[in-house]
Amino acid sequence: MSQARGRYDFCIGLVLAMSSSIFIGGSFILKKKGLLRLARKGSMRAGQGGHAYLKEWLWWAGLLSMGAGEVANFAAYAFAPATLVTPLGALSVLVSAILSSFFLNEKLNLHGKIGCLLSILGSTVMVIHAPQEEEVETLDEMSNKLRDPGFVVFATVVVIVSLILIVVVGPRHGQTNILVYITICSVIGALSVSCVKGLGIAIKELFAGKPVLKRPLSWILLLSLTVCVSTQINYLNRALDIFNTSIVTPIYYVIFTTSVLTCSAILFKEWQHMAADDIIGTFSGFLTIIVGIFLLHAFKDVNFTLANLPVSLRKDDRAANGSLLSTYDCFNHDEESSTCVSEIQSTESLSARRNGSLSAF
Repeated sequence: MSQARGRYDFCIGLVLAMSSSIFIGGSFILKKKGLLRLARKGSMRAGQGGHAYLKEWLWWAGLLSMGAGEVANFAAYAFAPATLVTPLGALSVLVSAILSSFFLNEKLNLHGKIGCLLSILGSTVMVIHAPQEEEVETLDEMSNKLRDPGFVVFATVVVIVSLILIVVVGPRHGQTNILVYITICSVIGALSVSCVKGLGIAIKELFAGKPVLKRPLSWILLLSLTVCVSTQINYLNRALDIFNTSIVTPIYYVIFTTSVLTCSAILFKEWQHMAADDIIGTFSGFLTIIVGIFLLHAFKDVNFTLANLPVSLRKDDRAANGSLLSTYDCFNHDEESSTCVSEIQSTESLSARRNGSLSAF
């Protein structure tokens, strides 16, 4: 009976995590559209410390969408382990990429489609190998976990690193280095996930009739979550305003997920109850997702489709044979002569450059 109940909770957590990714992925687009509208109006940008986005309804729509996603994500942590819920955030990257092609005029080429497919496959592998039993089920157990020396050291390091990035590094390099603001969001997000997990357990006990509201731990977790989420929203807005959405989203996903998996390994120790093949499968799925996200965005500006593939292969074959087009072939066909001459000149120019000839310039 307990095993069936655990399976039921696992499925609920899975559905909530997937719906959360859809809402969050859409929120990136709505927020970016709002920030772009403000930039066209000449308002002070969020990346420069401005808060004019608070008057933009599109930004608020994005915030509400993200809020709905976070609520679903919040509930998912109460039913499923963080090792499963967090990596499924990759689906938000797919949603963001697809919607960006429609609303932000960002193209999804062949590399992007392969990246989407790999991300879905990686997520499926992680779902199959994720732990289906959660160790921490009561607030008393959560309290003991939070007092664990390993987690205390981890939380202290996260707070110190975040303060250094906010106070020292951010004002100097935040406008030029994409990793500054995203790292702040990610490492603080690891602590917020821990708070969410604890509050999820508290809510389950509250529905069970236990006096959760009288326990200081519940309010400490709520206060900590509020501070963490506020910090995340602030610095994520800055990153989105300064840098391209297609760059911010995948980097944020990778760093955030890595931080959460590290925090989960230290706090909940879910990995101790997993078989070796499940651990390998989980890491393999996660790496597959990372490769998919890389393909999705690294070659985003390359105009490459299936229709271009045979042409590319033919050009590679001809280049390997030492001759792209012969002079006879070029001038034997009048309608293609201009194209052929252009290709010959391009080839000669490329060869001259490779040989270090200044005449190519």
